[in-house]
Amino acid sequence: MYILRRWWERYSVQTILVALALLASWSVRATNGVVLVEIYYWLSYPFQSTPSEAEILEIAQHQELQQRLLELEVQNQQLQTLLGYVANVPDETIIAPVIGRPADQWWQQITIGSGRQEGVTEGSAVLGIGGVVGRVINVTPHTSRVLLVSDPSSQVGVTVSRSRAKGYLRGQSGDQAVMIFFERVPDVRPGDTVVTSRLSNRFPAGLPIGQVESINLEQSPAPEAVVALGSPVGMLEWVIVYPHSPIEAGWDDSMQRSEVQHSEVQHSEVQHSEVQHSED
Repeated sequence: MYILRRWWERYSVQTILVALALLASWSVRATNGVVLVEIYYWLSYPFQSTPSEAEILEIAQHQELQQRLLELEVQNQQLQTLLGYVANVPDETIIAPVIGRPADQWWQQITIGSGRQEGVTEGSAVLGIGGVVGRVINVTPHTSRVLLVSDPSSQVGVTVSRSRAKGYLRGQSGDQAVMIFFERVPDVRPGDTVVTSRLSNRFPAGLPIGQVESINLEQSPAPEAVVALGSPVGMLEWVIVYPHSPIEAGWDDSMQRSEVQHSEVQHSEVQHSEVQHSED
């Protein structure tokens, strides 16, 4: 016992330090260093300065300014892209911001921040980066309401750029629309570019609208093609207003009537065929 006590008196400090070192090593290994981080935090906490309300406010304002700067940079990039796009569009154009969009009519209408005082007229074509997005249907001194091509009630006379096959485009409440052809066997294939038709009374000819994605030649009463709209209609922030005066009683206005008449004629032909078959 005497020898053990003498040994402890001589080596107790070293033994405790070794034990603590082994315990610390095990803790670090078992917790990936979390224990040391917590110990450091609590040991250094009394020496840490607590930020004042003024400092907290200053930090918040700095973060807000950073977010605003980032948003301005994004908008500046969009405007630069628009300006580059406008350089390739003939005649006088107006760049306008999108300032309103009803949630329940997201794919139907938008309100833009330019109106009669800025030169916008009713019937003007409206483009985004990539193609046509709609036309102006109502104008106030400083705002305008735009009917989007994605609206199911919207109909636009269009042409397949490669083959000149003609038809009209009908909105589908999304980034795709349907082109209904006037020909029974149109020359069209996936990837073809679709543009506004020279026969359209609502839009200038040759404005891009989108690209053909798929085709259904068996669709009744007329062949159809799914067209991916060239401009991201669902994410518009800035648009280009293309001054245009629609021609009264034009081709677009008669397209829906033609479709109904075509359907009625085809239905009549089917009934006549059934009667003949019954008589035979």
